[in-house]
Amino acid sequence: MSAAQLTARRGGPLRGVVRAPGDKSISHRALILGALASGVTEIEGLLEGDDVRRTAAAMAAFGAGVERLGEGRWRVEGRGGFSEPADVIDCGNAGTGVRLIMGAAAGFPIAATFTGDGSLRGRPMNRVLKPLGQMGATWICRDGGRLPLTLRGGNLKPIAYTLPEPSAQVKSAVLLAGLNGQGCEVIEPEATRDHTERMLRGFGAEIEVRDAEDGRHIVLPAGQALKGTRIHVPGDPSSAAFPLVAALIVPGSEVTVQGMLLNPSRIGLLDTLGEMGADLSVTNVRDEGGETVADVTARHSALEGVDVPPERAPSMIDEYPILAVAAAFASGRTAMRGIGEMRVKESDRIALMAAGLAACGAGVEEEPDALTVVGAVRANHGVGGGALVTTHGDHRIAMSHLVLGLAAEAPVRVDEPGMIATSFPGFVDLMRGLGADIGEA
Repeated sequence: MSAAQLTARRGGPLRGVVRAPGDKSISHRALILGALASGVTEIEGLLEGDDVRRTAAAMAAFGAGVERLGEGRWRVEGRGGFSEPADVIDCGNAGTGVRLIMGAAAGFPIAATFTGDGSLRGRPMNRVLKPLGQMGATWICRDGGRLPLTLRGGNLKPIAYTLPEPSAQVKSAVLLAGLNGQGCEVIEPEATRDHTERMLRGFGAEIEVRDAEDGRHIVLPAGQALKGTRIHVPGDPSSAAFPLVAALIVPGSEVTVQGMLLNPSRIGLLDTLGEMGADLSVTNVRDEGGETVADVTARHSALEGVDVPPERAPSMIDEYPILAVAAAFASGRTAMRGIGEMRVKESDRIALMAAGLAACGAGVEEEPDALTVVGAVRANHGVGGGALVTTHGDHRIAMSHLVLGLAAEAPVRVDEPGMIATSFPGFVDLMRGLGADIGEA
C-alpha cells in the first residue's frame, strides 16, 4: 500500500461473507515453536503480514529451514534449537515477535542482536528482560530497555515468576526460555491469552496449568523436547473486529466473518458488544487444531454505552481502539478502564484514539489508564468526521478511524496507511469487497 493517506467515506450498506486473516499471535508462535522443535512443522492459514514475515525470517536466521509453499502455507524444519545468527535480527514493527524470540533465544548459549523500526525501537523491553535476567540471561541495550539490544543466553536457572501486570508476551517469553533451560513456573494473577500453553502441548511438551488463590499457575518441567507437527491457524479476532464493527455502525449492513477464533481469552470484544446491544450471531462452532472457531455475523444495531469491566482488558487489549469507534455511535457513555497497557503498544493508543475521536467530533475523556467515549446518538448531530487523523504508524489506529469514516457525516482520512500491512495486509480490499468506500486521498 503506497498511498500517503487513505480516505473512508460514508456509503451504502456493507454486505458479504469474508474470512479474517490468520491470527497473528498464533502465527508468531507456530513459527517459533516449529523452529525450536525437531523435524517438520507444516502451517496452514499463516498470517502473511509484515510482522509475521519478520518472525519467519528470524527463524531462518537462527538456523531453521523456513519455506513458503503457497498462500498461507509454510513449512518449518526445526533443528531442535537455535544456532547463533550471523547478522542482526530486524523485527520491524513486531512487538510480539521480538519479545517471544528473545525468550526463545535466551535458552541457548548464543548472542543475538535485535532491532526494529522507529516505533519498535521506542517500545520498552524491560518487562521481558526482568524475568530473563532472573533466569541468567544478560544483555546490553539503550536506556529504558530499548532496542537495539544484544542478548546472551544459556545456562538458565528455573524461576517462579509472578507477572506484575497481565501480559501474554511476558508469560510466553519466560516459558520459551524455560524450554531449553531448567524449566520454569509463571503465575498470572489475571489470566491472559493461552495460545502458548495450548501450542506447547501440540508440539509434545508437558505443561501443567492450575488455578489457585493467587492466580493461574503455568508449570513447565525441565527437559522438554518438541516435535514438529501440523498447525492450522484460525482467523484473527482482532482483525475480524474491523468488518464486524463496521457492520454494526453502517445502516442496513450484515457481514459474516468465517473461521474466527473463539478462544475464551480472546472474545472480550464480543462480550462487550453483546452488552451494548449488538446484533451478533455465532454459528458453525467447531474445533480446528485445538482451538474453537466459528462463523460470526454482525448486523447494524442500536448500541448502548456500557462500563467495560477492567478485568476484561487482557481478553481484548488490541480491540479497544475499534470498540471506541463503536462507542462513538452508541447512546450514552462507554467507559473503558484498566487499559494502561494501551499506552505501550505500537503507539500510545489511548492518546491517539482520544485525539482522533475528538477531531471527528466525538466526546472523549482521557485518563492515565482509561478512556471514556460519549456516544453521539442522543446528541443533535452524528459523528462528524471530516478529520485527518495522525496514526503515528499504528495499524490499529488507522483501521479504526477508517471504519469510523464509513459511518461518519464527512470523510475521514488517515496518514501512514502502509503500516496496516503489519497485521492485516488485505484490509482495504476486504472492506471494499463488502461495499466500503475506502480509497487513496
